[in-house]
Amino acid sequence: MDSKKLALLCRELADNKKADNIVILDVRKISSITDYFVLASGTSEPHLRAITNEVTDKLRNEYHLRPRAVDGDNQATWQVLDFFDVIVHVMRADVREKYDLESLWGDAPRVRIPKPRKKKSDNGEV
Repeated sequence: MDSKKLALLCRELADNKKADNIVILDVRKISSITDYFVLASGTSEPHLRAITNEVTDKLRNEYHLRPRAVDGDNQATWQVLDFFDVIVHVMRADVREKYDLESLWGDAPRVRIPKPRKKKSDNGEV
């Protein structure tokens, strides 16, 4: 799976668990560490755990992908999942505001999220 597709999938999985303010930063031109950062906020440690579990479990079970490293534990206010080409940061909103990764990586363009296509009904209406 290419890195952009993986980043979009991580975003979708975080959204499945109602993560807030999900942003994908394209850092390919300004970092040799990774291609994309996915940033997502949660409201509490259990919420952060639900988001990170959704991402790791679905990627493992459906795509046979595992993070090469995980930083932060079940009680952490910031958890990082390193999928090599994509690094997912899941943090409480106050921690995200404090460290302000969007400003730190301000030169990185944000990836636009494609809008879902509207399905046509049987009678041709949208």
